[in-house]
Amino acid sequence: MPRTTPLSDIRNIGIIAHVDAGKTTTTERILYYTGRKHTIVDVHDTKDLKSSTTTDYLEQEQKRGITIQSAAVSTFWRKKKINVIDTPGHVDFTIEVNRSLRVLDGAVVVFDGVAGVEPQSETNWRLADNYGVPRMCYVNKMDRSGANFLRCVDMIKKRLGSRPLPVQLPIGSEDNFKGMIDLVEMQALVWDSDDKDAEPAKIDITADIADKLNITVPSDRAILAQIAKYRSELVDTCLEQDDAAMEAYLNDGTEPSADVLRKCLRKGTISGAFNPVLCGSSYKNKGVTQVLDAVVDYLPAPTDVAAIKTMDEDGNPVGERICSDDEPFSALAFKVINDAYGALTFCRVYSGVLTKGASVQNTTRGKREKIGRMVEMFAKEANAIEEARAGDIIALVSLAETETGDTLCDSANPVILERMRFPDPVISVSVKPKNKAEQEKFGAALGKMVRADPSLHLETDRETGQTILRGMGELHLEVTLDRMRTEFNVEGIMGQPQVAYRETFTKPISEQYIHKKQTGGSGQFAEVWITFEPLERGSGFIFEDETVGGSVPREYVPSVEKGLKMQKEDGVLAHYPTVDFKARLTDGSYHDVDSNALTFEIAAKACFREAIRKANPILLEPVMRVETVTPADYLGDVIGDINRRRGMIQEQLERGTNIAVVATVPLSEMFGYIGHLRGMTSGRASYTMEFSHYDPVPKMVADTVIAEAAKAKTAAA
Repeated sequence: MPRTTPLSDIRNIGIIAHVDAGKTTTTERILYYTGRKHTIVDVHDTKDLKSSTTTDYLEQEQKRGITIQSAAVSTFWRKKKINVIDTPGHVDFTIEVNRSLRVLDGAVVVFDGVAGVEPQSETNWRLADNYGVPRMCYVNKMDRSGANFLRCVDMIKKRLGSRPLPVQLPIGSEDNFKGMIDLVEMQALVWDSDDKDAEPAKIDITADIADKLNITVPSDRAILAQIAKYRSELVDTCLEQDDAAMEAYLNDGTEPSADVLRKCLRKGTISGAFNPVLCGSSYKNKGVTQVLDAVVDYLPAPTDVAAIKTMDEDGNPVGERICSDDEPFSALAFKVINDAYGALTFCRVYSGVLTKGASVQNTTRGKREKIGRMVEMFAKEANAIEEARAGDIIALVSLAETETGDTLCDSANPVILERMRFPDPVISVSVKPKNKAEQEKFGAALGKMVRADPSLHLETDRETGQTILRGMGELHLEVTLDRMRTEFNVEGIMGQPQVAYRETFTKPISEQYIHKKQTGGSGQFAEVWITFEPLERGSGFIFEDETVGGSVPREYVPSVEKGLKMQKEDGVLAHYPTVDFKARLTDGSYHDVDSNALTFEIAAKACFREAIRKANPILLEPVMRVETVTPADYLGDVIGDINRRRGMIQEQLERGTNIAVVATVPLSEMFGYIGHLRGMTSGRASYTMEFSHYDPVPKMVADTVIAEAAKAKTAAA
C-alpha cells in the first residue's frame, strides 16, 4: 500500500505547558476547527463525569479537571497531517511530557497570559532543550483579567533564556481582547463575537487603528503604537536566516514578502535560533486557527529534524537512522497503557514500513515480537490500520515483551535507538489491597501500572514486609491507586512506609547465662559468657570466639554466633534490629549428654536479651542527605523548614541561577516534604535524597516510637 501523506506533510507536535494554561482547551479547539469534532467540550464542564474532552477521558482527569495521561490525536489542516499529543502540566506527571517530547518533532508551548512563565513551564522547556525539540510559543488567556502579552514575552526571554520573536501582537486585552496584529501579513484580525464559528475580519493597519477599534486602555494602545517597531524586529531577525534577502533589503530597501518571512521563520524555529510567539484566547475561540497555520508553516516535518542516533549496548552513539520509508524498519516504544483493548504500546516509527503480521526484533531485550493488531489512536478510540510508515505514531496491541524505551526493528538490520531519560521517584508510600483476598489481583494490577509508568518503582521492604510504591509526588501515587480501581477493579490502601529504625548498645557489658532444663530423660544445658561492646556507626555486627581449653566445644561456637545473629534482629526497645556492636564469647561450659547446638543457640539468645537491657540501649534513626535546589527568593523559607525538620545544614552551593542547600535530615521528618516544598516555592524548587548514616533518636521522639511499637505488637497479638 503506497504512502498516502508525504513525509514533508506530517507534523508530529506536542502541546506542553504548566497546569491550567489551557493545553486541553486548545486541543479541543484544534480538533473542532480541523473538522475532527463537531462540538466543543470545556474542561470545567466535565467534573460531573457525564462528559469529557477528547483527550482528558480518564475519570481521574474529569474529576480533577487536569490532564494526567498524555493522549494522541491525528487531524488534517491545509492538507498537512498533524499528530498532536496533549500532555499533562502537573509536576507529578512530568514523565508524560518527557516521553512525549522524546518522539515529537516540534512543540507548541502554551503560556497563561496572566501568569506568564510558571514553574512547570520551566521544567518542560528544559526537557525540550534536552531533546532538541523546536518549539513555538502561544500566549493564551489574553481575555483574562491581568493578561499582559509583553510581560509574558519578557519572562520567556529572562526565565527560559530563549529568544522569543513576536509574530503577532494582541489587539486589546482582558474583556476588550478583540484579536491580533499579524506582523507577517501586516494586517489586523478582529473578531466581533466569541462564537466558535465566528470568522475574523481582516483590517488594514493604519496609524489610527487603536481609535478605529475602540481600544482605550493606555497599555493596549501603547502596543499598537509600536507595530512598526515589532515589524522591524521581525524582519531583521528573520533575514538573519536568508543572506540573499538580507542583501536585497540592505542594498535597495526591498521589503521581504510574507512567503520569504515564513520561510525564514521556519528555518529559524527548526534550528532553535528563535521561538515565534503568538497570542489568543482558546476559550473565547480566538487565535486557534492561526496557531494551526503556524504549526504548518514553522514547525518541522520528520525530514526537517536531525536523524535519530543509534547506540551500542552501553549507550554510546554509533550511527544514525534516517527517517525514510526506504530505510530498514525501526521504531521506539515510548509509552505503554492498559485499557479496554488490552496493553497498548505506543510507538514512533522512525524508518521503514511495519505491516500487520510482521515479526520484529526487540533489540533492547533480545526478544522477538509478532505484530498483531495495529491501531491509530484518536484519544481513547482505536482505529485499526494495516501498515505504518516512517513518521507515524501508532499503537500496537498486546505486545508481550516490549516496555517503555525499547527499540523495535527489522531483525535483519538490528539497531538500538537513543533511549529516554526518566526522572527518579522522590516519594514512597506503603500500599496493600483493601481486601486481603485480592492480594494476587492487586499485585498483578500494580505490576501493570509500574510497567506502564517508568517513573513508578515497586519494591518490598525486607524488614517490614511492606510493599513500597515510589513515585513523583503524592498526587501521582494517589492517582495510580485510583486508576487501579477504575481500570482493574481492585482497591488499594495507601499508608506511610515504616522508618527502618535500629537499636544499639551505649556501654560495654559482660553477661553470663546458663540455659538448664530437665524434663525427664535427657535434659538441656549450655553456659555462655559473652562481652558486648558498642562500635562506631556503620560497623554492623562482629563476633569473636575467645574461649580457651575447650570450655565451649568448637562445634557449638557457630551456634552461639547464629543465636546472636537471630536475636539481634528483634531488639528490646521497639523490636528493631540491633547494630554496631561486637560480641566476644569469652567462656562457658557444657554437659556431655545434655548439651548440643540448639542449647547453645538458646543460651546465646537469652544472654543477648539480658545484656542489652543492662547496657542502656538507644534507638537509632536513618538520616538522609538532602539536597534542595531553590531560587534565591525562597532560600530563607527552605532553610527554616529544614531546621524545623531537625535538619542540619551542611553547605550552600550555587546551581546556575538557583542555590542548592545540602543538609542531613532524619527520614521520619521527610514524609510529605515534596508537597510542602512545592507549596512554599510555588513549585519551583526540587530535591534529591539519599541515605547518609544512623544517628541516635532524641528521647521525646524515641518514647513515641517505642510506645507505637508496643501498641502495634499488642494489636497483632
